Amino acid sequence: TATPVVLNQPNVPSSSNGWEVYFTDPLTMNDPAQWQNSIEGRLIERINAAQASIHIASFEFDLTPVADALIAAHNRGVDVLWVTDDENGLLADEEPGRGQFAMLKNAGIEVRADDRTALMHDKFWIFDNQILWTGSTNITASGVFKQDNNTIVFHSPDLAVIYEREFQEMWDGQFGPRSPSQLAEQSTNVNGTPIHVIFTSEDHALEEAIIPLVGTATSSIRFLAFSFTDYPLAAAMIERAQNGVNVG
Repeated sequence: TATPVVLNQPNVPSSSNGWEVYFTDPLTMNDPAQWQNSIEGRLIERINAAQASIHIASFEFDLTPVADALIAAHNRGVDVLWVTDDENGLLADEEPGRGQFAMLKNAGIEVRADDRTALMHDKFWIFDNQILWTGSTNITASGVFKQDNNTIVFHSPDLAVIYEREFQEMWDGQFGPRSPSQLAEQSTNVNGTPIHVIFTSEDHALEEAIIPLVGTATSSIRFLAFSFTDYPLAAAMIERAQNGVNVG
């Protein structure tokens, strides 16, 4: 793995803990025209500060201010690349009110899609091989201003390398089960906090990582997800609850 180049990141939020966490607030921040103090605004700050590269794997896209910022980054020499889903990314871009991917491509930014029936559902951005932006938030007006979502930003070259490796696999056309699992090489720490990265579906996330982790809980489990249909994971949480763990 290439050693990342350390770059200065001016005029963007930083954290002594090595990360920042953002949550959408659709009750009070729900006007896409007022994006400056939203998650979209924080993302544009990152784009504007990028000096070498912005590599993106993101499911869908309809935010014109983000497109404008990426085009400006590309025009000042930043390597901007985007992998998206075919149906919900490039095909949806042809719908009325969309066209942001077309803006990128017309400006000379390459965008590739997965071209398969399964979803390319990732949402992560790698800035200058130094900073990782990820979480549940789609880069859309609904994802930022109407839905409950989260974003976490890690200041970690080691973590950026893990995600960059996954990005390059998808850029080369390797998606899902066709992509090699490197689960054993996807652990690091940020300021002493262990971080374990799982990419589905090449990594057997539930049976090799999540269920064993649930089984180690001794005091509490907090679980928040859009959809939940896995019986073995439910059984593992029920077992922990029956043994005195606070599960909610």
